[in-house]
Amino acid sequence: MFEKVLITDEERQMFPKWTVLDEDLADVDPVLAEQVLESRLEFSRGDISRTDYWHDPEGIDVIADIQYVDDGTRAHRLDLYLPHDSVVRGSKTTPVYIDIHGGGFVYGYKDLNRNFCTNLAKQGFAVFSISYRPAPETDFLGQLEDTAAAFRWIREHRDDYPVAQDQMFLTGNSAGGTLALYMTAVERSSEFAEKIGIGQSGLSVAGSALISPLTDLTSYLALCGFDAKCEFGDARLVPIIDCIAPMFFTRLFDRGAELADLKTMAEEVDFPSVFINTSSDDFIHVESLKLATALVAAGRDVELHDWHTDKGQTLGHVFPVCMSWLDESQKVLRLMRDFAYAKL
Repeated sequence: MFEKVLITDEERQMFPKWTVLDEDLADVDPVLAEQVLESRLEFSRGDISRTDYWHDPEGIDVIADIQYVDDGTRAHRLDLYLPHDSVVRGSKTTPVYIDIHGGGFVYGYKDLNRNFCTNLAKQGFAVFSISYRPAPETDFLGQLEDTAAAFRWIREHRDDYPVAQDQMFLTGNSAGGTLALYMTAVERSSEFAEKIGIGQSGLSVAGSALISPLTDLTSYLALCGFDAKCEFGDARLVPIIDCIAPMFFTRLFDRGAELADLKTMAEEVDFPSVFINTSSDDFIHVESLKLATALVAAGRDVELHDWHTDKGQTLGHVFPVCMSWLDESQKVLRLMRDFAYAKL
């Protein structure tokens, strides 16, 4: 099916450790399927150079592959990363972050963010890390439905673990930041939840920490109703999202284009404090600034960290997640700790 796409045997063996490749593309339009596979391979080839640095810090316990929907699929699993001291003490006070990974809505599972999540746990958090179905297996609302199902599982089962039982914090990077933003709106506004058609889980979201989030979906909604025949060179900020937009955002578009308007969302949703991290060489740098501007204009509490790189230095997109060993990344993790602990 993909004669033009070259995948080595080594890549076939390595990449599925953290992402789906072409297993879900058999019934997809061949042009779109090839574009999705090319994007997954491009993302994987960028991430594989960092795998030598991936490790779990000492003192972190891992409970992996918990099925939050009882269907046996990989996309409906979550991990829990815990400070070992919380386990020893049987603590019910360890604050919680729920992490939603990125990947252009088409790439990756929770395993992609394990290094970030274990390092965040090292800062004194219990971290739930969730997978969700990638596009084109489902659309944007389907990914929100998966995320909401994971949230409900956490609410129903959190008493089984040594974690705080009340308020929780969300975090997400890139496309995961989009999902975290929308889930914050769902959990904080019953009216928004009803409009978008996603049920509230009952979790109390005390704050959201977004890493290089994609925030303005209006230009992608404008593509709904058209065929997915884009060329990567003609795309907006994220080429693959242009390609999937007609199938991916149509249900959101049908429920109201205003749901993607940041100004309206910021004014109508009772947002908690929002932490935003980006860098001057982040290719979607402007997306963080758009969100910060909308939230500030609506009188919301925003903590923006906009890193400016020195000459010859690279930080780039989602650097605290994909390169958590950097000094700058470790500082971001400490800032995320301070952000959350100040609200306990």
